[in-house]
Amino acid sequence: MEKPGKIAPPKGKLGVLLPGMGAVSTTFMAGVELVRKAKAQPVGSLTQLSTIRLGKRTDGRSPLIKKFVPLSDLKDLVFGGWDIFKDNAYQAASKAGVLSENDLEKVKPFLSGISPMKAAFDREYVRRLDGTYVKKGKSKYDLALQIKDDIENFRKTKRVSRLVTCWCGSTEVFIKPEEVHSTPEKFVEAMKANHPAIAPSMLYAWASVTSGVPFANGAPNLTVDIPAIQQLALEHNVAICGKDFKTGQTMMKTVLAPAFKARMLGLQGWYSTNILGNRDGEVLDDPGSFKTKEESKLGALEYILQPQLYPVLYSNVFHKVRINYYPPRGDNKEGWDNIDIFGWLGYPMQIKVDFLCRDSILAAPIVLDLVLFLDLAQRAGMRGIQEWLSFYFKSPMTAPGLYPEHDLFIQLMKLKNTLRWMMGEGLITHLGQEYYD
Repeated sequence: MEKPGKIAPPKGKLGVLLPGMGAVSTTFMAGVELVRKAKAQPVGSLTQLSTIRLGKRTDGRSPLIKKFVPLSDLKDLVFGGWDIFKDNAYQAASKAGVLSENDLEKVKPFLSGISPMKAAFDREYVRRLDGTYVKKGKSKYDLALQIKDDIENFRKTKRVSRLVTCWCGSTEVFIKPEEVHSTPEKFVEAMKANHPAIAPSMLYAWASVTSGVPFANGAPNLTVDIPAIQQLALEHNVAICGKDFKTGQTMMKTVLAPAFKARMLGLQGWYSTNILGNRDGEVLDDPGSFKTKEESKLGALEYILQPQLYPVLYSNVFHKVRINYYPPRGDNKEGWDNIDIFGWLGYPMQIKVDFLCRDSILAAPIVLDLVLFLDLAQRAGMRGIQEWLSFYFKSPMTAPGLYPEHDLFIQLMKLKNTLRWMMGEGLITHLGQEYYD
């Protein structure tokens, strides 16, 4: 495949639109402002801190990614979004309880100036929340057109030259792809008919893509994982990616499972439980939303371990995932994993992991990287599914019929090789034979 032609420079302001201005969004926005004011470091962000090796190991060329590819500067980011509650970003961040009062105080004027637009919301899809700041319309199509108007108004009033949308809203109830998702025409008809298979997140995706705005899906919802939106992304030359930010427990799975497979160690069972008390935990307390999350969290092991290729080691894995809502824990999630593995001659061993993680602290730099990389892809003329951004997702999107790559380190190699390819640099295979010729 030919590398992209000339990548357009990141001139002007980049608008960042966030459906769902809760814990993740406000932590992301506050963090970017703290970094811009030189009061914090962007820990966890590849675009800000990671280097990329170019050429041979002996060449000594390892620039920062942000110096290698033409990314937008943090000072050029402008924020907006939608929410089902009227709170401005400062009030929402205070209620989310992720950041300390001390940190929030440093960015209070900035966050207080970001108020949400009314959200497209339907309690049928998120049963544990009751939105009070919501759009009204005769049909889902009306609501989608209102979102398109919001996007255009934001573009004009904030004078941004480019936009990216990143879904940071709640997990919707589980729905399967249906005929109404198959083509753009059927999708529009279904919106007009208020079809139950058209979830609110899809309205944002449709409005963004048809407005020429790239879209990242941070939840396990179906959203852009349907032919209609993927077709529209190609027609409108828009980059899309998803789904479900890979933050805590699943990140650990995509690190540990490749290690077991690399060493040809067997796996009998993997029991995972999460306790969390934020709005995400409350939403996931509903069986419909949990089913969506469960599907996302269960998929990684199957693809990494490839039981069809290694039946002796992985054909009988018992994999269980549990999420328990526990309000005292707030945004500080705890992920427990009990892993039963076996080694030489079938002798059993166990691994226990107790990850006391901070959900939004892990997710915020993912949002930043996705926004900057999607904008880069858009300026490079890369349209449709951006599989090279799989690194950031629990359920990476791929071309139809292609299995996703879940191994974190293969995903990172894919991401960095894509950047090398975009800039006309040689790909790195790690063969290294030339050093010994």
